[in-house]
Amino acid sequence: MSDKVRWSEFDKLHVIRRLRELVGKWWKIQINFTDTKGLLRGVPEGKFFNPLNPICQAVTSDAKGFEACRGTARQMTVDITRSKDARLGRCHSGFSTITVPIRVEGKYVGCVFGDGFIVADTADEQRSRIKSYLERQFSGREAELVAQVGSIPVLSEKDISYLTELIEMVVEEIIVSQKRVSDEQEKVGELSKELGTRYGFDRMIGKSAPMQDLYRLLDRVCDSDATVLVNGENGTGKELIAKALHYNSRRKDKKFVVVNCGAFNENLLESELFGHMKGAFTGAIKDKKGLFEEADGGTLFLDEIGETSMSMQVKMLRVLQEGTFTPVGSTQIKRVSVRILAATNRDLQRMVKEGTFREDLYYRLKVINLTVPPLRERKEDIPILVEHFLAKFAKESGQKKTVDTATLERLVNHDWPGNVRELENEVERICVLSGGDGMVQPDVLSQHIIENAKNKFPGYRVSGRLKDALEELEKQMIREGLERTRWNKSKLAKELGISRAGLIMKVEKYGLDKRNF
Repeated sequence: MSDKVRWSEFDKLHVIRRLRELVGKWWKIQINFTDTKGLLRGVPEGKFFNPLNPICQAVTSDAKGFEACRGTARQMTVDITRSKDARLGRCHSGFSTITVPIRVEGKYVGCVFGDGFIVADTADEQRSRIKSYLERQFSGREAELVAQVGSIPVLSEKDISYLTELIEMVVEEIIVSQKRVSDEQEKVGELSKELGTRYGFDRMIGKSAPMQDLYRLLDRVCDSDATVLVNGENGTGKELIAKALHYNSRRKDKKFVVVNCGAFNENLLESELFGHMKGAFTGAIKDKKGLFEEADGGTLFLDEIGETSMSMQVKMLRVLQEGTFTPVGSTQIKRVSVRILAATNRDLQRMVKEGTFREDLYYRLKVINLTVPPLRERKEDIPILVEHFLAKFAKESGQKKTVDTATLERLVNHDWPGNVRELENEVERICVLSGGDGMVQPDVLSQHIIENAKNKFPGYRVSGRLKDALEELEKQMIREGLERTRWNKSKLAKELGISRAGLIMKVEKYGLDKRNF
């Protein structure tokens, strides 16, 4: 437990600082902390905390004296391990010591001790012992140091009782502080666990083949520090993918920081990413940390990376390659360890050819390239997503809803240019408009979805030759499939359950060649 105690933080607490000052001012007694092993904590290695009288300063400055003092601290720590009360003792040179155990939630984590004084009842004996020690150990300085023995603070029984109360107040403050830290760590742990569950790959919705392929790839790359470029249309869930990567990685206990590169002009984006110094530009009234520095040790998600200017791309490339950057208005180079995840809905490869995106940055970003499929290419996931959004609405509103077959059919047949985000909004909309009805009917669907269904399937004939009606349906299905798959005949043939050669023949039969559209 002691390795989890923030010893260095204790002296920053106002109450502890003030009590130390009072004890030092009244009795010239110094306060120190030790952990369960008796090691001094909260002070530089090789030092005691601020010895306040000349004799203690001389003893702790001497190598043998310092080791003896450390031995005293270790012994006091061991002696008080099983005790609940303060204890008086002696150090190797004859000074008195007082030790109070620190127990957090019943567990012993170390102690607070004060030294550098003598007790009134044994003052003469202690002075004599200290003089003898000084004469043995400090040849050449003994007269100077022995002359200081008379100024050693002498504490009465009442003084010791009051000193004990003050040190116990220090211990109480430490316990409260450590409990607060422990509660915060527990909350962080619970939140991290919750986020890991919320953004776990098994919690992502989609059973279609494209999503299963994506999950398998995510599982392989989550623990890597490699840069990932996520491609996908608006609303496909690129940020959700980024969060899943972060909260299932080794960096999950550190920050996940998001910045939309398209939301800032070039100057503001530079300040946002790299920070700035006071006075760097009009309005820079104080120093500001950039998001790269905020995300140090964690993950930075650069959304809409395709919206950045060429000059900004140069600066981003430097961070990606070297891990260094310079805040606006500063000459100091800063170094960070950040995993970069980037996302875009633009064709960066085409932008590279057009000269609007740097080729070196493009290849540095797409070490791992993930593509999130649009909803129209995984329609079999729509019923699962609808069920999920209905359950979410029920949890938030307390109203349980279901959609009838005709409504679900229209939802599945819609192309969803806004992808999952548009579908979620539509499900929430129809749940609200359906009022007290538990079953959601097609008439509450958005008009453009109803119109889209009419245009896509404009009333098939129910009279005449069956062969002609079937051919008309076949032609419509193939045309719709070609548009949806962007004329990927192999993919469409697999969807339709026919051979690629068979599909090509039907495309020629119905005059559905891409050049005709």
